Amino acid sequence: MIRPKLSPRRPLALIGATLVGVAAATAFAAPASAHHSIVSGTACKLESGDLSVEWTVKNSESDLAGKITEVWTPSATEIVGIAAGAELPKSTDGELKGQQVVKAGKKPVLKISAEWWRGERHITNTARGVAVLSGDCAPTSTPTPEPTSPEPSESPEPSQSPEATPSPSTPEETTSPEPSTSPSEEPSSPAPSTPAPTTPVPTSPAPTPQPSEPTGPLVPEEPNAPVFEIIFACDALAVTADNPADGVTATIVFTTDKGATKELKLVPGKKTEVVFEAYEGLTITPSFPGEKPDPADAVAWEKPADCAPGAGGGKGDGPTLPLTGAATGGIVAGAAVLLAAGVALFVVARRRKVRFTA
Repeated sequence: MIRPKLSPRRPLALIGATLVGVAAATAFAAPASAHHSIVSGTACKLESGDLSVEWTVKNSESDLAGKITEVWTPSATEIVGIAAGAELPKSTDGELKGQQVVKAGKKPVLKISAEWWRGERHITNTARGVAVLSGDCAPTSTPTPEPTSPEPSESPEPSQSPEATPSPSTPEETTSPEPSTSPSEEPSSPAPSTPAPTTPVPTSPAPTPQPSEPTGPLVPEEPNAPVFEIIFACDALAVTADNPADGVTATIVFTTDKGATKELKLVPGKKTEVVFEAYEGLTITPSFPGEKPDPADAVAWEKPADCAPGAGGGKGDGPTLPLTGAATGGIVAGAAVLLAAGVALFVVARRRKVRFTA
């Protein structure tokens, strides 16, 4: 399969979607990490018209296990093997697999919300996957039970008993019906032991209770799309880009409310970032080099609630110094990783003039 190369315009759509979402409120001393789950599936069509789907959920992290918090599918049928509360193993330790029967007419879609705890940082993410239909399911051959009637045919041994019992003086005993009736009665008894044929083809499942559809930013569905994360710290606002090895090469310019600019380089196979010193009223707006920033795409820095008085750009209660470096590890307010959704969002934003609001 030839994978189309990511459009250079795609990253701006991704970062625009990221900027208007929920950003990570975490200590800047710890490096950002784009924790996410990877959902994929294969499906085949049953004779009933339903789809038999095998789902796979992988962890992006090789050193940290996650936990599934929500499972949602339009079919509202149970996914055996994948449920809320299940552990999402480290990528080096395996993956989650689940089986589901999707009712005819429903889309084979799965949304997974997961969480990770990296020290004091609480990271959440929602990922979406669509199963690929491979065709009709292979016919399942119903095993034909072996007839058990031959067994009684071997049991006429009792009929030989007259050879051992004939008395020299009484030949009538050989005509005794008792030995001959026992074999004739035995063939009727195996009938109940004949197993009824089982039909492994699943029937239409009944809907099972499930939570409402998870909302929020999704992981880009294209494997070569960069993943962005925004971090609100007490003294800084940072934007990171985790670009896959087959990702696009591009540059995104961020312009502050004071006109200062910084460039975020997208380099295939590398993770890059830009950092702005936080102050009251700070906003950053993404654009491509040579283009005028669109104020509708701007995002404002918000001071985390747990910052110490005087930290960062907030108004202090005294002459206290801002916390920096490792000390900021104690003011973590929690993290929400932002993984942008992609081309569809970009098309809507550019062609339909939709404005994103935080």
